Amino acid sequence: MNQKPGTINDDAKKCVDQVIHYVGKDITFCMSLALGKPIIFMNELYRRAKEDPEIKLKIITALTLEKPKGHSDLEKRFLGPLSDRVFNGVPEFDFMLDFRTGKLSKNVEVLEFFCKAGGYLSSPEAQQNHLATNYTHATRDAIALGANVFGQLVGYQEIDGKTMYSMSCNTDVCLEAVKALKELREKGKKVAIIGEANKKMPFMYGDAVVEADTYDIILQGPQYDYELFCPPKDPVALPDYMIGINVSTLIKDGGTIQVGIGALGDAIVAGLIMRNEHNDLYQEILEKAGIFKRYKKLITEWGDTGTFEKGLYGSSEMFVDAFMQMYKSKILKRKVFNSAPLMKLINEGKLEPDKIPADIIDQLIEMKTIHSKLNEEDFVFLTDYGILKRGLSYESGAIIDEGTKYSADMNNERNLMEIRKLLGKELLGGQVILGAFFVGPKAFYRALNDMSEDERKLFGMSGVEKVNQLYGDEELRSLQRKDARFVNTGMVASVLGSIASDQLEDGRVISGIGGQYNFVAMGHALADARVIMMVKSTKGSGKSLKSNIVFSYGHCSIPKHLRDIIVTEYGIADVRSKPEKQVIAELINVADSRFQNQLLDRAKKAGKIPKDYEIPQEYRNNTPEKITALLKPYQTHGIFQPFPFGTDLTDTEIALGGALKGLKKLSSGNRLKMATGLLQEFFRPIPESTHHYMERLNLLKPSSMQERILRKLVVFALRNNNLLKKPSLNQEPVLDQVRNKHSL
Repeated sequence: MNQKPGTINDDAKKCVDQVIHYVGKDITFCMSLALGKPIIFMNELYRRAKEDPEIKLKIITALTLEKPKGHSDLEKRFLGPLSDRVFNGVPEFDFMLDFRTGKLSKNVEVLEFFCKAGGYLSSPEAQQNHLATNYTHATRDAIALGANVFGQLVGYQEIDGKTMYSMSCNTDVCLEAVKALKELREKGKKVAIIGEANKKMPFMYGDAVVEADTYDIILQGPQYDYELFCPPKDPVALPDYMIGINVSTLIKDGGTIQVGIGALGDAIVAGLIMRNEHNDLYQEILEKAGIFKRYKKLITEWGDTGTFEKGLYGSSEMFVDAFMQMYKSKILKRKVFNSAPLMKLINEGKLEPDKIPADIIDQLIEMKTIHSKLNEEDFVFLTDYGILKRGLSYESGAIIDEGTKYSADMNNERNLMEIRKLLGKELLGGQVILGAFFVGPKAFYRALNDMSEDERKLFGMSGVEKVNQLYGDEELRSLQRKDARFVNTGMVASVLGSIASDQLEDGRVISGIGGQYNFVAMGHALADARVIMMVKSTKGSGKSLKSNIVFSYGHCSIPKHLRDIIVTEYGIADVRSKPEKQVIAELINVADSRFQNQLLDRAKKAGKIPKDYEIPQEYRNNTPEKITALLKPYQTHGIFQPFPFGTDLTDTEIALGGALKGLKKLSSGNRLKMATGLLQEFFRPIPESTHHYMERLNLLKPSSMQERILRKLVVFALRNNNLLKKPSLNQEPVLDQVRNKHSL
């Protein structure tokens, strides 16, 4: 653009003026996914497009975060006050508000490659404009679609007297996008790169730190320091916890983990924390569930059930609150370093990050990592990683420590022994996670902001081209990601091992493929890695109940030739390197027992499994009641609670949310029960114990017949969820129990 790169501007209108004046009125605007979107710039750009029909605006992005609104009157009553409280001060996207009401300006087109699960199921326009692209190819495809303006939200702070910027929550595609646009500029194309600086953004390190001239214009000022979007956590149900416990047995101490956002991610971490901090209780549950007995060989070879002495390293495109919980519980503590020789020594047990061995220089010379006559480059390497202590200098073949000179010629045995006086105490520059983007609850952002600078440097951020694949530095990344367990979620699994994660059979997109394929491919490329796909065994309820383990499905995200480990609440199916008859048997073993015989009959008719095969007796009792009977008694001890790591919801909202969710299931799965129950409520008074729920929904004093009916509906929902029992005077609310006891 015409001004100096890195120009600071506090006026979004003038900034948009400059962009339009420079690139013209045909704008393909790209912005990062989730939290990293420049809201004020985007709103001004969209406003200008609405006012000027000559502007043609195409928006390319993913996961546009929206405040929950609700559809029915009851949902709006529940979500409205919650949204106002939790998202107070968070601006909304005007283009999304118009899109949801069918008022999107005709000269504006929105293309997304990932969305909130189910967010666009009923929108033909969004379905038609979905970009089916791997996360690692998003920038490539945006450039192919004519990208000429890029914007993102950034953090900033003073470092050594200079204002530096951090891509913070979104290094993912942004590092590559900025590079690609600057390459287009060098070829003569007019492009604009905009940063919107927000002080509330956690300042993250790794590849996230950039200088001001990375951007053409940086919008900066008090009006840009708005509150960050902080989605509340999803509740974790007992079947989710069971999936988490199953997965937790497959994670090796000293290994690497990838998990995603949501209830299943929290369930896995809750299982790992129980394993680490309450191993006796953990072993008890494994014993009662028969997990170790059933999967002894798999767990012994590939997993672990002991405590975490070495700890785990996180390698995940999503750095979410689950990782923060592992860090707080001293599970996420295995440090990796950006040096292949150092990682080799660490993996071989010859070097501990917190203890520098006396012969470290000898070992590095033998590995030809440094020269026997240390040059200045060798000196920088040794001091950067803390192998030589801080405060030293290098001059003319000598290392100087407060005036004392030490020869850098290690060919001399005496010099080699003398240099040991200068060794540091521990390695520097280690990281416990490498992520590409993050989004989470308020407490997650607060925890990052409250950390010291040195502690926050443990959490590295980089682009998906590095995080989601091995290409570019295969040796180092393979060494860092040892014993990796890439854990992802699928919607449906076929009995042959293929997984559908992002799309329905009729072609409607649920979310998007994101980085799932990349992590699956990486899991097969690394010799000591495993891919774990989590699939809930069923969906729906009552007459609408369906199995998520199916014989075949009209779409797959991960093909059967990339099958590995599939986990449901009923167990673990190890389906890698096995013939199809065995794959089918393994997957039927972890299906809900209400559907097992149907699946087996289909397989037999297709000739895919022997006619005389029978499901082993020990797998014929896969029912929700079995899981409830196993885990529910432990809830009295404060574990297996709906929100293991806290929530922004109140006790009343937790109860109401569960009741309304149950009501929604009944409306689609058992309408007769719902109608009968509602009819009975019309002949009963409103229980006094429901008054605080009614007050929360503004139904305590109904002013219309519709509100009276809604009250009865709410009472039925609460009764159906067993929430009308009057608590004893000394009974603690659910959240207080979780806070006062150790929550897992």
